[in-house]
Amino acid sequence: MSRATRVLIVDDDVPTRVGLRAILRAEDDMEVVGEAAGGREALTVAAARRPDVVLMDVHLPDLDGIEATVRIVSGERPSPRVIILTTFDVSEYVYRAIQAGASGFLLKRTRAEELVDAVRAVASGAALPMPTLTSALIGHFAGAAGPSPGGGGTALANELTDRELEVLELVARGLSNREIASALSVSLETVKSHVKRTYAKIGARDRAQAVIRAYEAGLVVPSRP
Repeated sequence: MSRATRVLIVDDDVPTRVGLRAILRAEDDMEVVGEAAGGREALTVAAARRPDVVLMDVHLPDLDGIEATVRIVSGERPSPRVIILTTFDVSEYVYRAIQAGASGFLLKRTRAEELVDAVRAVASGAALPMPTLTSALIGHFAGAAGPSPGGGGTALANELTDRELEVLELVARGLSNREIASALSVSLETVKSHVKRTYAKIGARDRAQAVIRAYEAGLVVPSRP
């Protein structure tokens, strides 16, 4: 039997922590290894308990979830994956947290089974939780800002093949690997290979980072309504 996914819960609201703990402890393949009520406490517990996934509230006392995310994902390797917990689905705070290294976000009203699926997905590195919603959030803020002056769009475009650019654009639109395979009429394994190579070339850790990198480099532009 494989090792249980180790989860750290970070939220200053006690009922929220109790609810998340109950949901995760009901799963045989998950273990809650710690809880924290603030950002600095989260750093201490993460360093001591070495979780695989951190459920991180954005608004925290003493050190907000954005800065806590930056410090956690830039720490020892392999660093934990971070899922941001938020009340609002379109928030610059959430975007900044993903930009800082979080793997995605979940609404606090998310159903228990969706939360569990998201933790499993992020722990395995297989997918981004709620990819369409997250891609829309990134497109809203990164797309509105336009390409970053240091985005290196031309250099990145030259690094990627035409098919890899095509795959990256579909990833940025929120399509899953299976949906990309269907759209391009290729096998799922072929798409996975393209995605993996694309991540490596653009320096992306996961899907969320790939989408942000694509917008910042100007490789993808927001869809018009």
